[in-house]
Amino acid sequence: MKKYIIIITLTLLCAGCSDFLDVDNLTQKNSDNFPTTPDEAYTALMGVYNGYASNTNDGWRNFFVLAELMSDDRFGGGGQNDRHAHAVNAFRKMSSDMYGQPWAKAYTTIYRANLLLESLDRITWSNDAQRKSIEGQVCFLRAFSYFDLCRMFGTVPLLLKTERENKPRASADELYAQMGSDLKKAIESIPAVPFANIPKDEIGLASKWAAEALMARVFLFYTGYYGKEAILSESVTITKNDVIGWLDDCINNSGHELLPDFRSLWPYSYSNKDYGYAKKNGLTWIGEEGNNKETVFAIKYSVLGSKNKTYCNDIVLHFGLRAQSWIPFGQGWGLGTVNPQLFQEWPDEDLRKKGSIYDVNDPNEGVSGFTWDGDMQYHETGYWQKKYMPINVYDANNRPVNYSCILYGMSPNYQQDNTQDLILIRFADVLLMATELGGPDAQKYLDMVRDRVHLTSVPATLENIKKERRYELAFEGVRYYDLLRWHDAETAFAKVRDIPVLNNGVQTGLTIEFRPVTGGFLPIPDPQIQLSGGVLEQNPGWTDAESLF
Repeated sequence: MKKYIIIITLTLLCAGCSDFLDVDNLTQKNSDNFPTTPDEAYTALMGVYNGYASNTNDGWRNFFVLAELMSDDRFGGGGQNDRHAHAVNAFRKMSSDMYGQPWAKAYTTIYRANLLLESLDRITWSNDAQRKSIEGQVCFLRAFSYFDLCRMFGTVPLLLKTERENKPRASADELYAQMGSDLKKAIESIPAVPFANIPKDEIGLASKWAAEALMARVFLFYTGYYGKEAILSESVTITKNDVIGWLDDCINNSGHELLPDFRSLWPYSYSNKDYGYAKKNGLTWIGEEGNNKETVFAIKYSVLGSKNKTYCNDIVLHFGLRAQSWIPFGQGWGLGTVNPQLFQEWPDEDLRKKGSIYDVNDPNEGVSGFTWDGDMQYHETGYWQKKYMPINVYDANNRPVNYSCILYGMSPNYQQDNTQDLILIRFADVLLMATELGGPDAQKYLDMVRDRVHLTSVPATLENIKKERRYELAFEGVRYYDLLRWHDAETAFAKVRDIPVLNNGVQTGLTIEFRPVTGGFLPIPDPQIQLSGGVLEQNPGWTDAESLF
């Protein structure tokens, strides 16, 4: 069996050899003749990045949107017919294969990673550092893919070879030990290059610092959700002190740092001439061209960005205002309306509140034009998140167009214009994870995050850390999984009762029922269970009528 790779599309395919003819393939690249050089290995590495990036470019069917729609801070939103979003928000399913896409795409990335790792020994490397850097990045991406799968589905089959295997779900201990091993390899293999010295065209690729940060996120989820003290196996031991040391290394040596103004992270600050809030506060957006020291790891969508990029940011489109477009907020599908409880509980003195949430009734926003009940909007609350939203500015003809049309000369097309980076690991999160792990500088790190937004020091207790993570990292795909690992989901959703919303202009009350029987995880796609011949088993809570939306 030869594994053929079409380089142009970075798609991995399997093809069988003829039973009566076996000759060298001179016209196609396959696993026998590719990669054989360091340059080809780098091309294959870009295929792994492409696979991971494509996981976020499939509408609502990706780990980021799913995490946001399952958060207590967001509702399903969208239109009357966007029942998939409503089902996710209600912890129900609409079909047996509702989550087949994120499952398949994650395993496609894992397959690409395994294929490249299997090829490394046959390449003649110019130097050992070259091989180690590529190997470390591949291990990082494989670990991230498994982490996404495990946060979505709980436990999954652990595939570390490209050979066909029909394997049952591995245990959580096995899966997280493998993630820990991969990330330890990445930390030890990727060069320790400070952010300022990373070449511009490599911004967005995995760094040693990103691997250290992801290790902490993996460790916190595993030890928190499963009640473990450390990641332990025959091949790897990772303790809390190990993770604290890696985070301290990232904080002290990476060159990453907090931006002076939290609001400069988000593209609405680019619209500072036309957007009243941005103009009043003198905001300036940091941009996407590699000068954002706070970004530890991101998926790049900018047409001028790094090699780690995909075509456009679908996530931003899905979170845009439904059926309306003006300055500064542009058109999208209206998913993920904000729970008003978050806005009401958030202290007014915290600038991140209005820096993260658009209140349509607030005159201080300095905007006009919002229309209620846009195209049968559901779960409408009057609150929208600002972080991942289509952002408009005026062009030379005084038309509102996406900022990418001004920066990159793109022709206006609201479904394709969104080039905003998807920041998956931010330096503020690194500081807060180090605080939570309780190292000697925990209080210092918490104070750094609060000082940036002009808040006074509070003790580094777990309750204060929970609040800080909620406010600092709101709408960034981490809240739901924080609730799971803290075992706070039932308590959080117990408050989401009879929340006033408009459905197609009609006021009603929305209640979200978290279903603890599922453990907080999504159902394994039924076609995968069928293909396995029953080797795979369904997650609890997803086989009865109660699971249907």
